[in-house]
Amino acid sequence: MSTALPGCTSPRAASAASTGPAAAAVRPVPPARRAPVFRGRIGSRPGSGFHAAPHRYRLYLAPPGPASVRIAVTHRLLGLDAVLPVTLLPPAAPDAGHPVLRGLYEATRHRCEGPFAAPVLGDGWSGRIVSNHAPDIVRDLAGCFGTGTGPELFPAALTRDIARFEALLEECGDEGLREAERRLAGRGHLLGETLTAADVHLWSRLPAPGERPVLDAYRQRLARTHPAFRGDAPRRTPPRPQNEGPAGRPGTPVR
Repeated sequence: MSTALPGCTSPRAASAASTGPAAAAVRPVPPARRAPVFRGRIGSRPGSGFHAAPHRYRLYLAPPGPASVRIAVTHRLLGLDAVLPVTLLPPAAPDAGHPVLRGLYEATRHRCEGPFAAPVLGDGWSGRIVSNHAPDIVRDLAGCFGTGTGPELFPAALTRDIARFEALLEECGDEGLREAERRLAGRGHLLGETLTAADVHLWSRLPAPGERPVLDAYRQRLARTHPAFRGDAPRRTPPRPQNEGPAGRPGTPVR
C-alpha cells in the first residue's frame, strides 16, 4: 500500500480522487504512452548481471531533462570521462522519444515500440540497455566507477536521509523545495556541510532563477565551489556502435 509523504498528495491518491461521481461526466483522456523501464544493475550484488569494466558502457543523456542533468553532474563530479563516455542526444520527438536509441530498446525488448526515452546506460558488449532508471544509474556510477578523487555522494550515515529526500522531491515537488529551503537555512549543503547525492538531485530540480532567493543563493554557491555544477551537460565524446555484441559483430552506429 502506497503512503503519501507528509505535506503532499501522491499521484495515486490524486487519481483515485478524480474518479468519483463529480468526474463521471468528464471524458477520460488516454494516458500518454510510457517508455519501458529497465533496471539492470552494475556490481557484484546478486542479480546485478553486469560487472564494472572501463569503456564497456555508455551514457545517453538528454539535458535539460532533470534525470539527465542529475546523471551528468554525478558523472562530472566523479571524473568519469576516461572510463564511461557520454553521448548527448538532440531534443526528443513528440511521443517517440529519441529514435537514435531504438536499436538499444529493441535489442533489450523484442519489438519494443517505445517511446525511446533517455537517460539510458547502454552496454557496448551486448548492445542492450542496462538501465534507464536514473536513481539506479546514479548509485551505480558512485558505487562502481568512482575513482576516489570525487566526493562520497552516498555516505553510509546519510543513506536514509538521501533516499527520503529523493522520494520527497520526486513525489511531492514543491513540498520538496520548501523542505530544501528549510534545511539550507544556515548550512552549506542539503544534509549538512558535505556535498551528497541529495544536493545533485536538488540541483537537477531547481526552479528558474529569481523564484526562490534561498535556492538562488544555493545555486550560486554550488557553481562557485564545484566546477561540475557549471553547466548542464558533460563534455561530448564520440559515440561508438551500440549494437555490437560480444563477438564484435557491428550493428547500427549511433551518430
